[in-house]
Amino acid sequence: MTILDRLDMTQRLDRVQYAARLEVAQRRLLQLRLYLEGQVGAASIGPGLLVVVEGPDAAGKGGAIKSIVGHLDPRHFNVHGFTAPTMVEKRHHFLWRFWRELPGLGEMAVFDRSWYGRVLVERVEGFASDDEWKRAFEAIVDFERTLVSEGVILAKFWMHITDDEQLRRFEARAADPLKRWKLTDEDWRNRAKNRRYDEAAEEMFIRTEHPLAPWDVIAAEQKRFARIAVIETLIIRIEEGIRRWGMRVPRIEELDDPPG
Repeated sequence: MTILDRLDMTQRLDRVQYAARLEVAQRRLLQLRLYLEGQVGAASIGPGLLVVVEGPDAAGKGGAIKSIVGHLDPRHFNVHGFTAPTMVEKRHHFLWRFWRELPGLGEMAVFDRSWYGRVLVERVEGFASDDEWKRAFEAIVDFERTLVSEGVILAKFWMHITDDEQLRRFEARAADPLKRWKLTDEDWRNRAKNRRYDEAAEEMFIRTEHPLAPWDVIAAEQKRFARIAVIETLIIRIEEGIRRWGMRVPRIEELDDPPG
């Protein structure tokens, strides 16, 4: 059984559960974000934070990203969405365009899609040769290990939905004039290749899984459940990264401690 087959796609949260858990998680994430930046706690700058969000079209990546950064001060993060590389970017190594947007120490960035496009869309659509995408697995792992070793907490999420749920979301977008722009002819065509994308994702999980940046695969059939799963898992990954960096993980109770 594959990693995607093992996902429990029936997991749900009601609105009350969602609101309660989101409030707690966002407050904790804000505390950790400020801690890494040296704004609270020890007042020393910690590692950077990079959150990579991948998944099929309409899997809820944008909504999950909003749950991560929506309550943060906009000065404390950057969100980068990556589409097809430009002609200039194609002249360089496939990782080149991502280097420019990496967070420095104490900074935070979120990537809506990433270098994994080389082993996903570029592989499936034939934009990269077999040699190129096969070679990319080792390059990606080396790249990520270097990032983490030099001071970045790297959290990687794959958000997954069923074909039926994807179709429902596509149709809902098509019916909404304010969301129709998010749906393209290419999105519809790619549905016929969903199994090929699943196959590519499974190989990606296996060949790019490593202790410094493990994959977190999220059942995203219900948006509320998926958003909570992402933000609560991210908190765990940040705490692990703080420990790896040799810093003390702040207690959430410290938010209620009196000053002085």
